[in-house]
Amino acid sequence: MQYRKLKNSDWQPSALGFGAMRFPTTDEGAIDEKRAIKMIRHAIDQGVNYIDTAWPYHDGESEILVKKALQDGYRKQVKLATKLPSWELETEEDMDYYLDKQLEKLGVDKIDFYLLHALDEDHWKTYQQLNVFDWIEKVQNEGKIDKIGFSFHDDYKLFTEIVDAYQDWDFCQIQYNYLDRDFQAGEKGLEYAADKGLDVIVMEPLKGGTLANEQPKAVQEVWDQADEERTPVDWALQWLWNRPEVSLVLSGMSNLQQVKENIESADQSGIDSLTQQQLDMIDKVYEEYQKLSAVDCTGCGYCVPCPVGVAIPNNFSLYNKAKIYDEYEATAKRYNNMEDKQKSSTCVACGQCEEACPQNLKVSQLLDEVTAYFAKEGEI
Repeated sequence: MQYRKLKNSDWQPSALGFGAMRFPTTDEGAIDEKRAIKMIRHAIDQGVNYIDTAWPYHDGESEILVKKALQDGYRKQVKLATKLPSWELETEEDMDYYLDKQLEKLGVDKIDFYLLHALDEDHWKTYQQLNVFDWIEKVQNEGKIDKIGFSFHDDYKLFTEIVDAYQDWDFCQIQYNYLDRDFQAGEKGLEYAADKGLDVIVMEPLKGGTLANEQPKAVQEVWDQADEERTPVDWALQWLWNRPEVSLVLSGMSNLQQVKENIESADQSGIDSLTQQQLDMIDKVYEEYQKLSAVDCTGCGYCVPCPVGVAIPNNFSLYNKAKIYDEYEATAKRYNNMEDKQKSSTCVACGQCEEACPQNLKVSQLLDEVTAYFAKEGEI
């Protein structure tokens, strides 16, 4: 395992961090505990030393699963990160309540890396009203948290405002990959935070699996011209690790094979390890994807459950697959085989999903696009 240097700690994180957001599940939708624990422990055995979870992951069960996985001596081998649920807060007492509940769920006395979760304009206003920086200093003095940071889902201007608002940020967490260079904080945010002395953790390195799935024909033709054989996943990860500003890369792995493949990739990682020719090739892949993308949904699931039952990520996944891979017939059949309540056509535009979406997508409008696209049932 390769390790990276931090600006705000002598401790060195593994290049790969384990994101506890996309565990394998049972047919009933619960976390498959046996498989998930095996995945986490295998990663730690291979040198991964940073585990990231959050209050809402897996309907509140992720932190509990992580606690179980870190028993039997594994807790001592890692740094643990979780996040304060920003959308649940109304008073300073609420911040204490959720932090204490998380300490209990995780079975720890201190959280090593604590984040204000999913900061956007509304959540940022809430934290300002709650005097969050006084609260941070209080809980740090109480020994409940060590490093303090935030995860971010808004535009670059707000990102710089938040970075500059507090001199004692240790780190931040941003969505960044070779497709999302100008999305949200983006590449400018990566460089700005690093210049300001923050360690930068990258999430969604594969854009919710988009960069790991079967490659569109035009994209695969670019990969086929590479000077060495790598998987698309490996190229995407190496592109991130190539940057000196990246402190570590979080991957939300869903099975043991993904864990093994990502660890193998991390073992080969390094700053400035890609040639200019390889970087130019990834730029060409980016250009091809720009021509194909329909919806920038990462499948994070923050938008569900929908009040009327629309399976929002599934609708967008089908739409993207149809557009990117030119597979209208097969995806239209899958769309029409869904329960009526799950289809995009059921959307009542209540807006709840848009408030929850960390990508700031106009979900209702996009669902209308999906409905119109798949309304060609008679052509199948």
